[in-house]
Amino acid sequence: MLSQRVIENVLCAALSTGGDFAEIFVEDRYSTDIKLVGGFIENSISGRDYGIGIRVFNGFNSAYGYTNDAREENLIKVAKEVALAAKEKKDNVVLNLMKSDIQNMHPIKLMPNTVDKKRKVELLKIGYERAKGYDELITQVTANYFDEEQNVLIANTEGLLVEDKRVRTRYRVQSVASKDGEMQVGFYGPGGAMGFEFFEKVDVEEVGKEASRIAKTMILADPCPSGVMPVVIHNEFGGVLFHEACGHSLEATFVAKGTSVFSNKLGQQIASPLVTAIDDGTLPNEWGSTNVDDEGTPTQRNVLIENGILKSYLIDKLNGRRMGMESTGSGRRQSYKFAPTSRMNNTFIANGNSSLEEIIGNTEKGLFAKKLGGGSVNPATGDFNFAVMEGYLIENGKITKPVRGATLIGTGAKVLENIDMVGNNQSFGQGMCGSLSGSIPANVGQPTIRVKALTVGGRKGEE
Repeated sequence: MLSQRVIENVLCAALSTGGDFAEIFVEDRYSTDIKLVGGFIENSISGRDYGIGIRVFNGFNSAYGYTNDAREENLIKVAKEVALAAKEKKDNVVLNLMKSDIQNMHPIKLMPNTVDKKRKVELLKIGYERAKGYDELITQVTANYFDEEQNVLIANTEGLLVEDKRVRTRYRVQSVASKDGEMQVGFYGPGGAMGFEFFEKVDVEEVGKEASRIAKTMILADPCPSGVMPVVIHNEFGGVLFHEACGHSLEATFVAKGTSVFSNKLGQQIASPLVTAIDDGTLPNEWGSTNVDDEGTPTQRNVLIENGILKSYLIDKLNGRRMGMESTGSGRRQSYKFAPTSRMNNTFIANGNSSLEEIIGNTEKGLFAKKLGGGSVNPATGDFNFAVMEGYLIENGKITKPVRGATLIGTGAKVLENIDMVGNNQSFGQGMCGSLSGSIPANVGQPTIRVKALTVGGRKGEE
């Protein structure tokens, strides 16, 4: 991608004007994105994105610049411009870059770029037809195929030189059901750090069917009642609640500045003793996994909360400096156009001892949130607001009728404290997570959990 000589010259230039640490991130990305709407291809984009990002630290301050002009003279010019943000001049910089060989924990059987695009379109049509033909209430279906190969090289003035290849594939279907002038949306979008062998694991007909099942179920549902009640949050996409309402508040991006509700709380009880939460970037071929993070640090299994006790934060290099702590392999970025910061990989609540049947059976009256949709959170306070994509009432210890329009409202810290049952059926859902360093692939996961009291917003009013 770049020769070692050029890398060394650029890093030396970055430190010659100022700063005490410099890093270069080289990215060469190939991607295919095909969208099918109404049975026809709306767009099909295949392309390459190549660029280089250069970052300089001076103490707790940093500066970042990027370019897609890989000529040595241009890279040195960019490095010196970035270094102007640093104050101290350094002369006679000597580097000893030792290339590291990393273990590939995410083997790829069939590279997506070796598969004809016609085959990818065929898969889209199969999923579309299954979704559209599910029921006459389904009025619109959109199907997406996506794959990418991202090759990165990361080097810094601590002597690091490492390369990594990341391959991801994803298939998504969104269905719209309509009735009496109203519409409801169903969505399902599995993905993995896999090649085209992903489709040995994922049945595209089932993806289409699931999206339409959700849409049809919700268009026929009654409005959800509102009030404070027990809420049972199912596995897979239920994990987005912990990801958004708690996970972001554990990122050093906010913790280091003291703007997180969990700042300065290591070793304290912040959750129910039933809760153990983990972020693990090493899980083989999972959507949020990589061999190394975007600062070149090997990813690892980080136990964030253990039996309710806060054990660790998610830490990148710069915020690790500010906190006096080591990186946890959590420095991530969307592309070379973004400086990295602390982010989640595959974040999940660990299995407990209760079955789904026990959790439902022990809930006299409440809401079963089978799938969560979009939402928003304030990391400083943990306040959140989440839409329930698919929900049902729980009455007399049984799941009864579907309800729509439900919203979960609360704070992450309070939810953690109020979890009083944790299931044994953990699973993952895939999504894209947005933050300061752009949009990145992230897994969310958990078993079924029960929050003993949570505010539910609904159109029906309190019962």
